[in-house]
Amino acid sequence: MPEIFVARSDDLKEGQRKLLETDGRTIGVIRAKGNLHAFLNICPHQGGPVCEGRLIHRVEEVLGEHKTFISMRFVEEDLHIVCPWHGWEFNIETGRCAGDGRHSLKRFEVVERDGHVYVVV
Repeated sequence: MPEIFVARSDDLKEGQRKLLETDGRTIGVIRAKGNLHAFLNICPHQGGPVCEGRLIHRVEEVLGEHKTFISMRFVEEDLHIVCPWHGWEFNIETGRCAGDGRHSLKRFEVVERDGHVYVVV
């Protein structure tokens, strides 16, 4: 399968992303949690530019003994990308939708070699 050059490894630091156009589609490459992730820049909800969204940790409710709300907290181990159009959240490692696991982002393999980043298309 062909590889498309994305960037020099040093130019894609933690939390940064790069969008690239290939064959009439946009692919977003994101370095998060020390790894590179690549997704088709189309949200399965309504086609929004999901790879341009914020990276946030999953929000979790803290419940009391009788299932009553106490507070909310961020779960540091579970990073999400949020579609800027309607707020759909996707796990950055799996691409799976946080609110409805039946939906996922289209993933691409990413290769980091000799100080360069490539996407396999």
